[in-house]
Amino acid sequence: MFDPAAGALISDGGLATELEARGHDLSGALWSARLLVDEPAAIEAVHAAYFRAGADIATTATYQASLDGFAARGLTRTESVRLWQRGVALARAARDARAGDGRRRWVAASIGPYGAARADGSEYRGRYGRTVAELRAWHRPRMEVLAEAGADLLAVETVPDIDEAEALVDLVNEFGVPAWLSYTIDGDRTRAGQPLADAFAVAADSASIVAIGVNCCAPADVSAAVELAARTGKPVVVYPNSGEGWDAARRRWTGPPQFRPGQAREWYARGARIIGGCCRVGPADIAHLARDLRGTSLFATRTATGSSGPGAPG
Repeated sequence: MFDPAAGALISDGGLATELEARGHDLSGALWSARLLVDEPAAIEAVHAAYFRAGADIATTATYQASLDGFAARGLTRTESVRLWQRGVALARAARDARAGDGRRRWVAASIGPYGAARADGSEYRGRYGRTVAELRAWHRPRMEVLAEAGADLLAVETVPDIDEAEALVDLVNEFGVPAWLSYTIDGDRTRAGQPLADAFAVAADSASIVAIGVNCCAPADVSAAVELAARTGKPVVVYPNSGEGWDAARRRWTGPPQFRPGQAREWYARGARIIGGCCRVGPADIAHLARDLRGTSLFATRTATGSSGPGAPG
């Protein structure tokens, strides 16, 4: 059973940006989900690289995968369902390949926001002009499949505003599967400009939301967000991007990286219990983060039986 309250965990880094770093062209609207169709082995290889680096959790290549996106590629609904399932199977295969070392690892099925499927950067703005009911209906097919695809939990991630969070939390509650909810933020507000404390409150009473936090944000915004998220009483998940900016019009990264694995000690001290990276945070960064945290009494490696060693939070 996935239980972040039983001991801290290290998540992986950016899947799509690592695929790009390995030479794969992800410029189309499907982004990394294109490789579910064309080069699934490349996705499994990146999952394996993050596990080798020390990650406990792999997030699947389903972030930008949608019925609309697959249909534009000429795929049927049945084929789309198989590709969502393939995303989970690839992460499970990478996890299972390392089962012999006695460490426990998990697979989180990625549920990206509506804006990600639009491939226009609107996940960093929110306010799509759709109602909560419309967003719930749009997300339902993918979540229904991924909830049954064999992942350990859902990673409901990069959510830019409260309306979409409400729709997603409603679905998580309906399906009764464990999930984390993470917002993309700017300072102490969602990307849509809502107070972050209000955003976290959306999931505070959901038994199925097992962790709450932030991702794909500047590393400098994480510490304050952790403290706000911790007030919900839930374990906190954080995985910021490199701190570089994303130019959606030109589809390129701008500015210098700001991600420093050593920052994770402070995030842990403030209450983070799942820590990793997002866009432009690669296996080398996760390896550094894993060494830094596991070299102290902060983290403990979980064994295949589910126990945690000394120093793991209770």
